[in-house]
Amino acid sequence: MAFTHEAAPEAKAGRSVVPPGRLKVFLGAAPGVGKTYRMLDEAHRRAARGADVVAGFVECHRRRHTEAKLDGLETLPLAAREYRGGRYAELDGEALLARRPQVVLIDELAHTNVPGGGRHPKRWQDVEDILAVGIDVVTTLNIQHLESLSDVVEKITGVPQRETVPDEFVRRAHEIELVDIPPEGLRRRMAHGNIYPPERIDASLANYFRPGNLIALRELALLWLAGRVDEALHKYRTEHGIGDVWETRERVVVALTGGPEGETLIRRAARIASRSAGGELLAVHVARSDGLAVGVSHAALAGQRALVEGLGGSYHSVVGDEVPTALVDFAMAENATQLVLGTSRRRRLERFLTGRGIGDTVVALSEDIDVHMVTHERAGHGRLLPSRRRTLPTSRLIAGPVAALLLPLLLTLTLDRVRGTLNLTSEALLFLVAVVGVACIGGVVSALIAALTAALLLNYWFMAPVGEFTMSDPDSVLALVVFAVVAATVAAAADRSLRLSRRAARATAEAETMSSLAGSIIRGDQTIPALLERTRETFGMDTVELTPEPPDMGPGTEIGRPARREAGPALAVAAGHEAFLVLRGRTLPSSERRVLAAFAAHVGAAVERARLAEAAAEVEPIKAADRLRTALLRAVSHDLRTPLAGALASVSSLRNQEVEFSAEDRAELLESAELSLNRLNRLVENLLDLSRLQAGALTLDLRATTLEEVLPAALESLDLTPGSGPAIDVQNLESVPALQADPPLLERVLANLVGNAVRHAPADRPVLVTASALAGRVDIRIADRGPGIATDDRERAFEPFQRLGDRDNTAGLGLGLALARGLTEAMDGTLTPEDTPGGGLTMVLSLPVATVVTAGRS
Repeated sequence: MAFTHEAAPEAKAGRSVVPPGRLKVFLGAAPGVGKTYRMLDEAHRRAARGADVVAGFVECHRRRHTEAKLDGLETLPLAAREYRGGRYAELDGEALLARRPQVVLIDELAHTNVPGGGRHPKRWQDVEDILAVGIDVVTTLNIQHLESLSDVVEKITGVPQRETVPDEFVRRAHEIELVDIPPEGLRRRMAHGNIYPPERIDASLANYFRPGNLIALRELALLWLAGRVDEALHKYRTEHGIGDVWETRERVVVALTGGPEGETLIRRAARIASRSAGGELLAVHVARSDGLAVGVSHAALAGQRALVEGLGGSYHSVVGDEVPTALVDFAMAENATQLVLGTSRRRRLERFLTGRGIGDTVVALSEDIDVHMVTHERAGHGRLLPSRRRTLPTSRLIAGPVAALLLPLLLTLTLDRVRGTLNLTSEALLFLVAVVGVACIGGVVSALIAALTAALLLNYWFMAPVGEFTMSDPDSVLALVVFAVVAATVAAAADRSLRLSRRAARATAEAETMSSLAGSIIRGDQTIPALLERTRETFGMDTVELTPEPPDMGPGTEIGRPARREAGPALAVAAGHEAFLVLRGRTLPSSERRVLAAFAAHVGAAVERARLAEAAAEVEPIKAADRLRTALLRAVSHDLRTPLAGALASVSSLRNQEVEFSAEDRAELLESAELSLNRLNRLVENLLDLSRLQAGALTLDLRATTLEEVLPAALESLDLTPGSGPAIDVQNLESVPALQADPPLLERVLANLVGNAVRHAPADRPVLVTASALAGRVDIRIADRGPGIATDDRERAFEPFQRLGDRDNTAGLGLGLALARGLTEAMDGTLTPEDTPGGGLTMVLSLPVATVVTAGRS
């Protein structure tokens, strides 16, 4: 979702368009840190500067200091909404749009609106509409309500988060201000009664507001906001073309070659990153088209990637012909502060022949980035033959001809000093070796120059008559011609071999990059945004977008060609049906566009999978409804017929004039008919209640309810015959406070749960019913000693028409647990199964403690 909506027709026709409003979010780690107070402070500051500020919805939670801050601010009347017999106060969006202030205060961004009371189910969606018409919004949010962190918060606190806001919506805010307070300070505020009423203080301090919970929530808030700040910094640097490193935070990049030294480098880089709080570890491998790409161990890279991710870092792969340039470009793009490389594996002779290595070049290019050269056991133990360069950059194009002239001259001076010790054949072979060496350095052209130079020197210095360019011996002439032919042939073969090696290395680099991408997709760690980011960093682009249509590319320009754009060159590549990758940044050579096409194919496949997933999600409710209908028909055909047949048989017998029944027989038949009709009535009521739950039409009357008033009625409705089954042991009901519940529905839930326990428990082991209060809730436990339910089947037991483990399939429709959970959740409770110590099943029914209802709010 976006702040800006599609322009209206009159706007497209040339009329002015109202710019969207600006969103400011006060973010807190936990309730009570002072978000609402700070929001009201902000409102007074803006009002003092002349802004038109309105309090649209402010929740003070009966805190007198916060309520005092509302003085002097215009407060918008709230809208009264009715739901399930209660009245609730909600934000009046229509009145707000009619009032049209400059700034509106809207508290509790994650709030869920009363069903049927507004245009949207969530308050953040209302805020989106308000922003779209040009009104600035100031709001509050706790870190536990962010969608990406709700599961983490639940693990930390044990409290599920039912109200969430998409991270993307919050990230698009123009300002996010963290309202922070140390955990001990927050606990002191709680103890002084500045957050919750006195009856909730002890339970809150012992549970949600434990020091460890608050420290963890505070760290989550700081880290999430740090990531948001980092995104803003990256955007600013990109928009302003800033390439210098800003050392705002330690980012350590470790360069991996796929060699055995990789694990040593990763651990060293991880230690460097861990020395500062918030340090980040990034591992990068350059898939290159030079000779170093040959011999890379993909198995080693896979293991090193797993090590990096296990240490909390991220793995990246980029394409680059020049390894040092690619490393430095990546580090600068990521605003890295330190770069870790291994010392060269080349031996001294190799370094002497091929010049300075990657490490020295990186140091020269690194500018503000600190470079760490880490020694390892493989340093200086590489291959002897030169293998550093297989391409022909400018330096080698110059070095080749120079070597073609100097090497034969140096060899001539050396052989002249030992004249007489070697014959002409040996001397020619040495010159041939020099020509081959020149071919490895500068290619075939340099080799031909070296062959010509060597032939002339052989003729002048070593063939009779010495000192003249003449040859009197036919054998010498033949030897010289053969030498020139052999030298040219060997040089051409060497150059062709190098060219083929470059092609093979390029193919290896491309295959390596695609293999890494495919492995990420198979592991399921690549969503579409992650794939786009992977594409951007792999090809070193500024931005990568996925659009349904290609950009305006001008007439006659084909897809895959650069598009014209004022802000910079763009490249559009088809990525499936009605999907295009649009890349902006540098111009890609044709060799890299082949790899880009493969990336686009992966993105297209991900888009298609997303579409299929959406289609499957739309079909799933239909399949579920069909399964429910099938199960219902199957159950009705059997389970409703059984009590109906029993009642009909009893009534028919009583109506039979030919049989004369005694008073006892008549009473027994009437009792049988009554029991059958009562069972039938319960089954029909269960079906009706389940249908009301699924349709959302169940009416609730929530009020303070004690267990002493509902549990006896629930047990009485079970029609349990004394001595025919397990006893029911009820304990500790008097010590728990009243519940916030609907008494008849709670009675139905308890009856279903106790009846289910009695049906499965052995006759000699009682069913235990206990209750306890903790953290503002009452937990009711119904424990039996029956066979229990396997862990994998527990959630399936709450589906309608399931009778897992029932010994008597005529006992009902299998709606008991499904209806019990549905009714419980409708009363804002939970129903979860647990193992009974020593064997059996315990159903834990948790409901909120009854509280005083404030004006307009529950």
